[in-house]
Amino acid sequence: MTTNGRVAAHDEAPDDAARCPCDSGDLFGTCCAPLLRGAAAPTAERLMRSRYTAFAVADAGYLRASWHPSTRPRTLDLEPDLEWRRLVILDREGGGPFDQEGVVEFEAHWRQGENRGSLRERSRFVREDRHWLYLDGDVE
Repeated sequence: MTTNGRVAAHDEAPDDAARCPCDSGDLFGTCCAPLLRGAAAPTAERLMRSRYTAFAVADAGYLRASWHPSTRPRTLDLEPDLEWRRLVILDREGGGPFDQEGVVEFEAHWRQGENRGSLRERSRFVREDRHWLYLDGDVE
């Protein structure tokens, strides 16, 4: 395991003193770790960053828990050899602490064996009972 935020999907969560995989620049213990451990995300962007981290460390339980029940898949299969390398936030609309809806557009860079690429998505989030939830997204 490295401490630069590059986490292979089969690895465990980083140490709290490591840089967070979401590329916020913060330490994992003060960034995504509290959310993965059950704290509520204050904004849609923070939820999206924590979901990226959950994909990076293969935390399917958190991904399902942070997914709105109306669109949540019954099962979630994560590819064990897919390594999420970098997250770039491209745009955000709403999604603040007092909003009910938000949109976060991002590009997530990955590596799988010798292949490299990126996923660009415009994700929609809703806030219910003081908790942000991922609703759905349009992949470009």
